[in-house]
Amino acid sequence: MARVLLFGRLQDVAGWRARDLDPCPPRASALRDRLAKDDPMLGVALRAPSIAFVLNGVVRKDDPEIVPGDEAAFLPPMSGG
Repeated sequence: MARVLLFGRLQDVAGWRARDLDPCPPRASALRDRLAKDDPMLGVALRAPSIAFVLNGVVRKDDPEIVPGDEAAFLPPMSGG
């Protein structure tokens, strides 16, 4: 099982903040595909180039492997002052 977290507008689009997936998808790209299949609007939002993928607290630019117990998060751009 992997924990998936959504932040900001992604949470608003999906209607949830945290979800456990079992079995967990094997890679970040497969996780995006699975979430998009379940919710096409979320899928569109997740494919925006500005969305960061974070695995166990580390921003990843590649397509990392996801193993049971991992925490995966999607972060939209942040703004503030």
